Amino acid sequence: MTTVTLLDDASLSPEARAVFDDIRATRKTDFINNFWRALAHDPKTLRRTWESLKEVMGPGVIEPKVKEMIYIAVSVAHGCNYCIHSHTASARAKGMTEEEYRELVAIIAMASETNRMVTALGVPVDRVFEAV
Repeated sequence: MTTVTLLDDASLSPEARAVFDDIRATRKTDFINNFWRALAHDPKTLRRTWESLKEVMGPGVIEPKVKEMIYIAVSVAHGCNYCIHSHTASARAKGMTEEEYRELVAIIAMASETNRMVTALGVPVDRVFEAV
């Protein structure tokens, strides 16, 4: 359940409307998801978050599908149901197959399990793994 209202386009401030216009232009869609509609109450945070996300998830050395898959893994680790769903949809739109998704889930599960084991056992980092 949301803790704020989701602003429709008619309720936006001029500043928030400008960000929504950029989201639509950048993503080449008229759809603005609920995350942005919730953030629209605070246009400064909306703009900062959009600019950062646009830069990090934009073109770079890591291919877009892989960026989305990383985002899914972090979202699972943090328990963000909304982000799991939105970035899974985005990864699929960027070509993630069902086989890749199943393997990703297996990796997330394995990393979660072994992370807890290492933490519980207090296993020290091997010297060969330490950054120089």
